[in-house]
Amino acid sequence: MTYLLIDIGVNLMHRSFAQDRETAVERAIEAGVSPLIITGTNVRNSEEAVRYAGKFPKQIWATAGVHPHDTRNCTAHTIDKLRQLAKLPQVVAIGECGLDYNRDFSPRDMQRKWFEAQIQLACELQMPLFLHEREAHGDFVRMLKPYVGQINKAVVHCFTGTQQELQAYLQLGYYIGITGWICDERRGKHLRELVKQIPLSRLMLETDAPFLTPRDLPVKPQDGRNEPAFLPHIAMSVAKCLNLPVEEVAEATTRNAQSFFGLVSE
Repeated sequence: MTYLLIDIGVNLMHRSFAQDRETAVERAIEAGVSPLIITGTNVRNSEEAVRYAGKFPKQIWATAGVHPHDTRNCTAHTIDKLRQLAKLPQVVAIGECGLDYNRDFSPRDMQRKWFEAQIQLACELQMPLFLHEREAHGDFVRMLKPYVGQINKAVVHCFTGTQQELQAYLQLGYYIGITGWICDERRGKHLRELVKQIPLSRLMLETDAPFLTPRDLPVKPQDGRNEPAFLPHIAMSVAKCLNLPVEEVAEATTRNAQSFFGLVSE
C-alpha cells in the first residue's frame, strides 16, 4: 500500500484493548494507519488517553471531553480538568461532546448544559471540536449556531444522518467523519449516496473502534472487535462510492486531518 491514513476517532482506552493495545497500534501502522487520535469520552478516560498518547509523540494524539452519555457524572471541576488536559501538546481537540437523545443515558437538560460548557471551552482555547449527535439534530444545531465565528473548527464524528442534516453541517463549515457504517449494506445504504455530497476538502475517516466493525470485511475478527487496522477497508468503500482512486481519497482525508488537528509529522 502506498498511501497513509489517519484514524481520527478510535476508543483505544476501551477495555477490549486492555490485553493488546500496543499490538493493535502496531497492526495499524503495518496497515498504513498512522497517526491515531484517541477519543476522550469522560474526564478519567480523557486522562488515560492523554497519558497513553504522551508515550507515543507524533504517533498518537488524543481529544479531551465528556460524551453526552457521561454528562450525568460531571462536577464543578469537570471543565477545569479538561482545560488543564487541553494545554498538553498531545491534545488536539475538545470532545467527544454533543447530544445523544437515542439512549438518554444522561438527562437531556444535563447533556445540553455540559455540551454548551465544552463549546465555550473550545472557543476559549481556540481548539477544534469533536462532535457527537444522535437523534438530537434540532437542539444540536440550535446550540452551535450562536458560536459561529467563535468556533475554531468542528467535525461531526461518525455521521449517519439525513441529507438535510448533512447540508446543515456543511453550511456551518463543519467537517464530516465517516466510519465503517458506510460498509453496512442495511443501515449504511443511504450513507453511500450522501457521502457523494461531502466535498473532499471536508471529509475525514475513522473507525470508532472497537465499535462499528465493517460488516463486509472479507476476514471478520473472531471477537467482532473493530480496530484501526481496518481503516483502509473503510477508505476503499468510500472511494468506491465516490468513484475515485483510493489513493486520492486517502491523500485528501489525511491532509484534512493533519490541517484540522494541527498534527505535526516526524
